[in-house]
Amino acid sequence: MDLDTGATAWVLISAALVLLMVPAVGLFYGGMVRKKNVIATMMLSLVALALGIIQWIVVGYSLAFGSDFGGFIGSLEYFGLNGITIDGVSGGIPDMLFICFQMMFACLALAILTSGVVGRIKMSAFLIFGAV
Repeated sequence: MDLDTGATAWVLISAALVLLMVPAVGLFYGGMVRKKNVIATMMLSLVALALGIIQWIVVGYSLAFGSDFGGFIGSLEYFGLNGITIDGVSGGIPDMLFICFQMMFACLALAILTSGVVGRIKMSAFLIFGAV
């Protein structure tokens, strides 16, 4: 399928807007905590972004979009984005852009979960929680 420039632009802008939601969540939750926890709250969101990016590239994309096992979870055929070409196009948008778009939502989901633990968790414990 050929590249659809309109769809590509739309998904690119959408991915950028979702990316901006991650620090926005940190600022939002930072306004709801005591003064001593504001920096830690924003840091949790940024760590969620970094951790989400790493996990999505290594195993997340493959588990979400790989060939499935009984309709439940994907295989590890795309482990570390193995087999994904830089110039591949499907659905009118580049495959790498689709991967980035979905990755932003995975990161945002982890950042939203920080609201339940803000001010109550150490960074090391959050890293273990986020990785699991």
